[in-house]
Amino acid sequence: QVHLVESGGGLVQAGGSLRLSCAASGSIRSINAMGWYRQAPGKQRELVADIPNSISTKYADSVKGRFTISRDITKNTVYLQMNSLKPEDTAAYYCVMTIAVVPGTYYPYWGQGTQVTVSS
Repeated sequence: QVHLVESGGGLVQAGGSLRLSCAASGSIRSINAMGWYRQAPGKQRELVADIPNSISTKYADSVKGRFTISRDITKNTVYLQMNSLKPEDTAAYYCVMTIAVVPGTYYPYWGQGTQVTVSS
């Protein structure tokens, strides 16, 4: 079994910052891509940022220049530093990792979600 546990969400005023963490545990042979999605009430889940390896990253246009994704493969952890937060960033944030339990066979695993609320 593989478990992803997120932390770091909460309530913050517009312009503030939060740092989300997501740590994977269990029978992990290797991890490929890591990423963060978010879902606001009444909206579809959308990609916020992903980091397929230690070199490249991708961001949604709405968060470019404000959010930074990073990973620590030694800790099976992905982070999302969120600065200059806006009310429209309010959503449940989910981490996802592509993990191999059996060598060479990767599946996506999701965290349970952490709520981020930005007040105006």
